[in-house]
Amino acid sequence: MKRPISFLITVYVSVPVILYLFPWILGQVIFAHLLRFPFFVDLSRPEDVLNHTCNFYLNTEEGISVGVWHTLPASQWEKSAMRSPEWYRETLGDGTPVIIYLHGNIGTRAINHRVQLVKILSAAGYHVLSLDYRGFGDSTGDPSEAGLTNDALYLYHWVKKHIRGSLVCLWGHSLGSGVATNAAVKIQEQESAVDALILEAPYTSIGEVVVNHWFMKMYRFLPGFESFLWNIMKMTNIVFANDKNLKSLISPLLILHSEDDNVVPYHMGLELYEISLQTRRKLNTDAHVEMISYSASLGFSHSSIYLDPNLSGNF
Repeated sequence: MKRPISFLITVYVSVPVILYLFPWILGQVIFAHLLRFPFFVDLSRPEDVLNHTCNFYLNTEEGISVGVWHTLPASQWEKSAMRSPEWYRETLGDGTPVIIYLHGNIGTRAINHRVQLVKILSAAGYHVLSLDYRGFGDSTGDPSEAGLTNDALYLYHWVKKHIRGSLVCLWGHSLGSGVATNAAVKIQEQESAVDALILEAPYTSIGEVVVNHWFMKMYRFLPGFESFLWNIMKMTNIVFANDKNLKSLISPLLILHSEDDNVVPYHMGLELYEISLQTRRKLNTDAHVEMISYSASLGFSHSSIYLDPNLSGNF
């Protein structure tokens, strides 16, 4: 009996020590990009899981190639059989709105809940471009906050070059919500506000998610552990501060959050909603801000908001 208890104590104590010695491990956990679920999907063949979709790659900077799926709106489905990537690219000029989908951590653009959401958006009449950031899926490089933001920015500007006045929306889920607001801030500073932002299961900052994670809560009673964890976060240079970003963003905003979210607490979505309302009042702008909350009884949790039968009617 003593041996198992001794082993558990050793494991428990070793976690803070390992984080202190190797802070980069926390970054690996946050991105979880090495978990390339689903394992047996060929990302160069999106048709295996998603119809009316073309795969292509963009070189977002020297030595970095990122994989992207372009899924057509319903109006283009019948014409898409056996079409080339060039034909898909040209369809972006058809005047139909475009959604750039920025997914969360873990896995690739082929994970089921991501594919199901894209199907809904496609059927609702949107072009959807699903990006695997650097280090994710079949994309090269290693992830970082600056790197993921740059990948999203590159795709956004690429889309803007090929559309003809269409609206472009950034949709960020979980980790991707931070990518979306980071990109939106830079776009607003350099050009004009993004046409629309949709944040699904967004957090205030990634550090708050880490500190409130059930695993880290086991160490909360240790004196100074929370401060220690914040210091480790600073060392990783991963912030993704949605709360700070939304204090300056003036784009129309829709927040989607489920009350039973077991990864990003629901109260974080509420806090971001309140920040956005305050920003509108402070900057005297009439850009629309809305939050849609989903009852815990629906069981949507963190990744199943796509199950809302009225989802596409909300934007």
